[in-house]
Formats: sequence, structure tokens, C-alpha cells
Amino acid sequence: MQTLTQRLANPARFMELSARLLPWISGAAGILLVSGLYLAFFASPADYQQGETVRIMYIHVPCAWLSMMVYGLIALSSFGLLVFRHPLADVSAKAAAPLGAAFTFLALLTGSLWGKPMWGTYWVWDARLTSVLILFFLYLGLMALRSALEDESAAAKLTAILALVGVTILPIIKFSVDWWNTLHQPSTDFTSTVDPSMRLPLLVMAVAFTLLFFAMHLKAMRNEILRRRVKALRTQAVAGRDRLAAQAANHGAAE
Repeated sequence: MQTLTQRLANPARFMELSARLLPWISGAAGILLVSGLYLAFFASPADYQQGETVRIMYIHVPCAWLSMMVYGLIALSSFGLLVFRHPLADVSAKAAAPLGAAFTFLALLTGSLWGKPMWGTYWVWDARLTSVLILFFLYLGLMALRSALEDESAAAKLTAILALVGVTILPIIKFSVDWWNTLHQPSTDFTSTVDPSMRLPLLVMAVAFTLLFFAMHLKAMRNEILRRRVKALRTQAVAGRDRLAAQAANHGAAE
């Protein structure tokens, strides 16, 4: 009996299942995002030290979380491609890279805006900030390497290797505030470091952003599968045309 992973290895089955799930995930993401924004900017109080600037947290923390989670997904997909030759693994990795880069950029941007009133500057070469910047460059490197190679099979393998090598940055980002003396605050703990009045909005925003990513990721994977189908059909059409042309030329030469 086939497992779920084996069944989803068939692109046609994946397209069928994703078409059913995508509206539900997108709808849930939209509802939670609107609810989370209301809770974050209207229902939650200002911080007694940071004032209104604390509201940046409701965007920054989910983006920072997704910047790492998406790269972990890319590394897992890359492992599936290199080890198990899963036909959708490269589709998943390719679709996730631009999304991960976008969330990482937003994490850096909101972190800089948050850091200005707290630290007096938009940027410091802090261990956490620097390691997240390296992660952003890794995302850009994955996309640049893939676009630089015309052979999609070679591009898939090389980007998979780079992704697995780069996964070492994730524990550095996670524990940088513990290993080094940094300006960045320690990792957020929902149960102890966040006030209950801010905990619910932050949790709702984190779930909303996560569902938003999965909706965009499924859509991007569907687009990539359709693109590869169109490319395969065009390749077959060109090959068939060349074959007919060769047959006609041979027939004319024989006469």
C-alpha cells in the first residue's frame, strides 16, 4: 500500500489535492491575517518601555520565524531530491526559495526599523543580524545558481547541495544570542517573555503568516509543474517537427 508521500510523488495527484486545499488554506490565512492585524494594532496595548514601536514585533517575529522555517523546508526538499529522487522535491525547493528570501528581507527590514528607536541605529553588525543577512544571501545564491544553469537537472542537484551545505547557518542564527554577547534580545518565549495581552496577537500573526506561506508555496509549486509540462510539450513538438523535416528531406533525396 502506497504512503501519502508516494501518492503525492505523482504530480497529477499533487495538482488534484493542492487544488482542493489551496482555497481553504488561503481563506484561513486571510481571516487570521485580518484578525491578527486588528489584535496587533488596535486591541493590544503599547509596551511600557518601547511604546507603540513594539507593534513592529507582530510582523518581525513571524517573518524571522519563516525565514528559518522556509530554509529548513528547502534543505529537506533538497535531501529528498538527492537521496530519494522524489520528483516533486526540486519543485518544492525552487518554489520556496523566492518566498524565503522575501520573508528574510522583511525580517531584516522590520528589525532595522525596530532597532532604530531601541539601539539608536538601523543596523549593527550583531551576531543575530549578521547571520540572518548571510541567510538572505544564501537565498539569493540559490536563485542565482539555478538561473545561471540551462540544464535543469544539473541546476537542481547543485542548488540542492548548496542548500544542504548552507543549512548550518540555522543553528547559528538560533543560538547566536546565547553564544555571543549581542544587542539583540534573547529568543522569544511565548510563555515567559511575552505578556499575555501581546501573546495572543503574536500567536495569531505567526499562524497567519505560516498559512500564508503554505498557500503561496502550493501556488508556486503548481505554477512550476505547469511550466515544466508546457516546456516538455514544446520540446516534444520541436522534436516531432524536426523528425518530420528529416523524413521529408530523406524522401526528397531518395527521389
